[in-house]
Amino acid sequence: MQLKGKLIDAQTRCTHYHSVLDIIAIKFKCCNVYYPCYECHAEEAGHAAQIWKKEEHETLAILCGNCKTEMSISNYLQSNTQCPYCNAAFNPGCSKHYHLYFEI
Repeated sequence: MQLKGKLIDAQTRCTHYHSVLDIIAIKFKCCNVYYPCYECHAEEAGHAAQIWKKEEHETLAILCGNCKTEMSISNYLQSNTQCPYCNAAFNPGCSKHYHLYFEI
């Protein structure tokens, strides 16, 4: 698994989003690479981001920075902002950016 971006710690926090709850990375459909956020992708990927379609929501495309488990987009969207594997809390504010990653 490839993880890129302006990481600042081992839990996938980046220079853009680094609260205690910012511990996921998203695999971008366009390049099959994990980035902590859309800003990291925009700054480093060299191409436009593509959005995961609804029919692709079973794809493993979310990485928990706490337990390092990959989960499907569906599992993440239904997680109630908590990792279903290790119970680590995720940032509920990430939902404001879902449209940048996923077709909802």
